[in-house]
Amino acid sequence: MNATRRRLLCGSAAATAATLLPGALPGAAHAQAQATWPSKTIRAIVPFTPGSTTDVIGRIVADALGPVLGQTILVENRSGAGGTIGSAAVAQSAADGYTLLLNASAHSAAPAAFPNAPYNAGTDLQGVVVFGVVPNVIVVQAERGIKSLKQLVDMAQKGNMTFASAGIGSATHWAAERFRLSAGIKAEHVPYKGGPEGLADVAAGRVDFMAIGSTSALPFIQGGRLVPLAVTTRQRSSLFPNIPTTIESGFADSDYTFWNGMLVPAKTPAPIIARLYGETTKLMKTPAIAERLAKQGVEPMPLTPAEFDALIAREIAANIAIVKAAGLKFG
Repeated sequence: MNATRRRLLCGSAAATAATLLPGALPGAAHAQAQATWPSKTIRAIVPFTPGSTTDVIGRIVADALGPVLGQTILVENRSGAGGTIGSAAVAQSAADGYTLLLNASAHSAAPAAFPNAPYNAGTDLQGVVVFGVVPNVIVVQAERGIKSLKQLVDMAQKGNMTFASAGIGSATHWAAERFRLSAGIKAEHVPYKGGPEGLADVAAGRVDFMAIGSTSALPFIQGGRLVPLAVTTRQRSSLFPNIPTTIESGFADSDYTFWNGMLVPAKTPAPIIARLYGETTKLMKTPAIAERLAKQGVEPMPLTPAEFDALIAREIAANIAIVKAAGLKFG
């Protein structure tokens, strides 16, 4: 038998085995899929509304990452239920690298706020890369004349205080709750479809305050419609160097870390995660992207995928413990 005929017969046998025995050559097919990834358009879901901090930062990274990978990354907003609707869609997608989740720290708050969500935030999704930390800034309508966090608390102690959020269990909700609990004040939660919608009502005086990412708040502050009182990070923000932190303002344990980053469905092949992590990390260090992120108030938070997953696990446990200890009701 000549060499050509042997190759034809071997190829035919392999094809027959693959047809008659589904999964007969899973290792080879899997390896080939990874080697050619990405070979088509990638979808990236943002579980919050357009114009939200998570959306703006996610698009900066996704728009630049697509050309690096050689494929278009289509960003889709699928908001609702504190980010769990969009997150569930990604968690239930194929783990093949073609569906990404661009989320924020609301991801690790979801199990505490939505214990019956149709996915497990800790096991159904894997962390890839953190884009950075964005300071939540507590803002009030400029016309109110409130100049400090203490003045806001004094007003709240008189009753009838309200605060806006981008939805139950969102980072904006969680940051405000952390401050409220530390200050020992009562305030009615007014959830919105997204952060921009809540900000508009705070600026109009229909809601008293909001703790939102600096990316979303900046245009309102620069336009003189909102006054920043404090940031919820442990250190002051480079975007607002003259604004104190909530801890500096006298409210212990009121800090909240609002990270933004990329996740993928669990069981996504390690080589794909490694490439996404490596290319995104390099991209964020380029002057052009680093400058764009800095202008949004993003502070670097370099973590490996394993470190990112460990952070999520710690936050999930801590958030559940806080909800139980404080008796918070998110419904």
